[in-house]
Amino acid sequence: MFVLDTRLEQDTVSIGDFRLCRLLLMNDSSYPWFILVPRLEEVSEVFQLATADQKLLWEEVTALAEIVKDTFGADKMNVATLGNVVAQLHVHVIGRRLDDATWPAPVWGRQPAVSYSEEQIHAIRNKLKLVLTNSFKFTE
Repeated sequence: MFVLDTRLEQDTVSIGDFRLCRLLLMNDSSYPWFILVPRLEEVSEVFQLATADQKLLWEEVTALAEIVKDTFGADKMNVATLGNVVAQLHVHVIGRRLDDATWPAPVWGRQPAVSYSEEQIHAIRNKLKLVLTNSFKFTE
């Protein structure tokens, strides 16, 4: 049974589910920062996924990165699996702008997170509803 790591749960807002991954929004309004987490038990590395799931993960990451770039006007996309603090496999998909708060430095640990308001979260969900396919199930 899939259980989301407590650190991811406390730092994010659930947006919904792709076929393989849960889509989370990092609760930091400084960046359009999303996280994909495969809904599988005890997976910490991409190579632990079945080949079909590796392919599906990359398809979901690629689709999300394109959506974030287009929807949020990103100049550069940062995509990473780090897992040094949270072992559960998760992929960061972050839209970066030349004028964002920490450009060109990494987003981690540079400044305190600025939480989203409920209205901002609602607006992001609405933006994503316009571009995500029927294969995506939103969490409300």
